[in-house]
Amino acid sequence: MDETQILNLVKERLGIRTAVRDSYLTAIVQGVLKELQDEHGLELDPINAYHLMFVVDFATWRYQSATNNETSFTGSPVSMPRHLQYRLHNLLLHVGSKQS
Repeated sequence: MDETQILNLVKERLGIRTAVRDSYLTAIVQGVLKELQDEHGLELDPINAYHLMFVVDFATWRYQSATNNETSFTGSPVSMPRHLQYRLHNLLLHVGSKQS
């Protein structure tokens, strides 16, 4: 997938207009792509808009949860939002896993 395109969309979603956080956001995008590939075995289609937007939304959530230092009442990190869990589950079912 085009990391530059993903980075630009994440920045748009967050309302970031400068390049000040680009290295941090790029690391998050690369981490999300690597996690989806290595941990979940997904081979995302670079021209599929659904796949692209999932990565953008996932990377955006990662950035926001890290910068807001979100924790639950017990002090443990907040889990992935349901809409992202649902979309990841659907990707695993429809795209399949190379580990199968």
